[in-house]
Amino acid sequence: MSRPPLLLLLLLLPAARCPAPAATPRLRLSFPELRARHGLRLFQLERSCCYEALLLDEERGRLFVGAKNHLLSLSLDNISQRDRKIYWPALVEWREECNWAGKDITAECMNFVKILHAYNRTHLYACGTGAFHPTCAFVEVGQHTEDHIFKLDARRAEDGKGKSPYDPRHAAASVLVGEELYSGVATDLMGRDFTIFRSMGSRPSVRTEQHDSRWLNEPKFVDVFWVPESENPDDDKIYFFFREMAVERQQGLGKASISRIGQICRNDVGGQRSLVNKWTTFLKARLVCAVPGTDGADTHFDELRDVFLLQTRDKRNPLVYATFSTSSSIFQGSAVCVYTMADIRRAFLGPFAHKEGPNYQWVPYQARVPYPRPGMCPSRTFGTFSSTKDFPDEVIQFARHHPLMYNPVLPHGQRPLFLQAGVPHTFTRIAVDRVAAADGHYDVLFIGTDVGTVLKVVSAPQQSWHGMEPLLLEELQVFQDASPITSLQLSSKRQQLYAGSATAVAQLPLHRCGAYGKACAECCLARDPYCAWDGTACTRFVPSTKRRSRRQDVRNGDPNLLCSEEPSQGRVPQRQLYGVEGSSAFLECVPRSLRARVSWTYQRGPDAPQREVGAAQRGGGSLPSPYPDRLPGRRCSRTSGWCGRSGGCSCAACSGTTPGSTCAGPPSRASRSPCCAWRWASSAPPPPPGAALPGTGTSCSCSSGPRRPAGGCGPPLPPRPGPPRGGGAGRSRSAVRSRGPPDAAVPGAGREPSAGPAAPLPGEAPPGLRAAGRERPPRFGWRRGAGGRCIY
Repeated sequence: MSRPPLLLLLLLLPAARCPAPAATPRLRLSFPELRARHGLRLFQLERSCCYEALLLDEERGRLFVGAKNHLLSLSLDNISQRDRKIYWPALVEWREECNWAGKDITAECMNFVKILHAYNRTHLYACGTGAFHPTCAFVEVGQHTEDHIFKLDARRAEDGKGKSPYDPRHAAASVLVGEELYSGVATDLMGRDFTIFRSMGSRPSVRTEQHDSRWLNEPKFVDVFWVPESENPDDDKIYFFFREMAVERQQGLGKASISRIGQICRNDVGGQRSLVNKWTTFLKARLVCAVPGTDGADTHFDELRDVFLLQTRDKRNPLVYATFSTSSSIFQGSAVCVYTMADIRRAFLGPFAHKEGPNYQWVPYQARVPYPRPGMCPSRTFGTFSSTKDFPDEVIQFARHHPLMYNPVLPHGQRPLFLQAGVPHTFTRIAVDRVAAADGHYDVLFIGTDVGTVLKVVSAPQQSWHGMEPLLLEELQVFQDASPITSLQLSSKRQQLYAGSATAVAQLPLHRCGAYGKACAECCLARDPYCAWDGTACTRFVPSTKRRSRRQDVRNGDPNLLCSEEPSQGRVPQRQLYGVEGSSAFLECVPRSLRARVSWTYQRGPDAPQREVGAAQRGGGSLPSPYPDRLPGRRCSRTSGWCGRSGGCSCAACSGTTPGSTCAGPPSRASRSPCCAWRWASSAPPPPPGAALPGTGTSCSCSSGPRRPAGGCGPPLPPRPGPPRGGGAGRSRSAVRSRGPPDAAVPGAGREPSAGPAAPLPGEAPPGLRAAGRERPPRFGWRRGAGGRCIY
């Protein structure tokens, strides 16, 4: 007798229709995969470490690196080739003094290069710890690309105090503007006197007020940037990003770390009678990165980690990208916030913070503010003063006592652009690339973590360009030893990313378009602004190519609009498989994207409707029976008895094959008898113990195995939720088809399924199932669970 074939369909639904959590990347590539197929290159020196200072030189095509006792010059095209090295150790007497002071001569008493800047067209300026004797020197690199010059000018060595930290564990933040170096650093051996310092150049050296917690309170400097204010260079300002202990926190509540942004004027030369050789234009404001709470309690990310300045067409208004982490031991997470220069300037033009009242609470200053307003640069643009030495004494005194602004700097959109919580890593570094795509420009974020990974995130608009949606595209394991990423540099010209850690320097491309898949829909669903479908493959998007070959949709990621003309669209890859009813078959589906949702459906015949296999049914069950009149029960009791739904029963063995047979107990360990099933046609309730089956049409069939004596009947068991599964009487051959969408070019989708392992005996754990992408692949075949019950 011919039996209708059974069709099993596999659907890979687009991630856009079923959003995955923000912590789930579309691609996760391991270190071996990046090395073997995606162009990851590494460079490391023997007996060296700590590749923290990276300087990108696009004109010379070199990457200059500062490490322990070494300066390096690497090729931007391939950092593992054509390297040049300078050995720059600390002096022997400095190392001996360092050792006498109780420091580790092998780990701390070395020259760790912390600062590396381009001084002019022919020289670099480098500073190192020098075994707790900070030192600086000029490095000659030549004027042209073909000049193979890389040597240290020892004759022009300088004292590095106020430029480089003493302790290699301390971070250094500095910027070289013209011939002037602005740095935030500890200026003493014990690391207690932190200052914002200007050195070099023709102007006098200026620093912050010493030992005044209102100015700086145990700061940790992160980065420094120069931003022009107007066309007049006298209005230029230097912005410092750091974190410190909050001075505005009430007494008795303990210390709390807080993120800050500080500003000074470039042409500040100090006061005439007060604040001599001290900053008179120094102001600071809180940098807020928080998730607004529904009850008014915001979740703050207080620990500023890194800052990236993304230049725009207007040099006076770059975008500020910053990474934060939490200081709480209860809630741990990281976030990226974006700030505009308009919001930063607005905070510095707002009210000053002032302590008053019986409890000395911080309130906005309401009295008269002296003129010129503290924080304004002396220039002809906004006033008549040509130097800070001409400022009235009341302005100097007000600036000394009111360096803090009352209003904080809030992020764009009043919330983080991208955040992760409950993940085993923390954001450490960030680099941003603005990419031209078919439907506009997008900012792509490369975020380094403390476990050696790089996250690639694109900021895409939601409803409009004012509301942005972060898309986590890739998670890349750049360093095999999971060492924290301490520096990131990005080359838009060469489309390369360079990362430094304590153990090595890494180079990898900004995009891996071929890894998204081999179909148009896969390329479109990736929503990577670097990639587009060119008609045959997913390749690098080039804005100058013909428009009809541009198949890219970063904003919506809808393949139905761009890939409808593909000749392969609509063709579903099918493979016909055969299996025995009641047996096990393993059908594998491994989607390329971790954000895809896998859906399994089955069809009893060519004209029958498709039915989805529920989540509760996956992981175990028989091949669905083509005979809907044989409905097995959900489970059978440990002892013998009637059970199941609609009179159905499924048990380990039965006493006979005629109507009225009863269920027997579970099979022995040696017999491994499969379940048998039967059904009665009557809608009457189950008969009492020992009674015969009522009605007609009752059948029972058993497979091979020992027959056991009949037992008593128990009460019906409640059915488990979910649609019933077929299985049981007789054997038939069923045709199984695995079907996927045209964009589901998944490995293993067309393999022959292997028979599943034998079902466990009562008390044994069920066999493990291999995950397919983020889905548990269904294994059709009855399993016997603990307690002697047949379960799905």
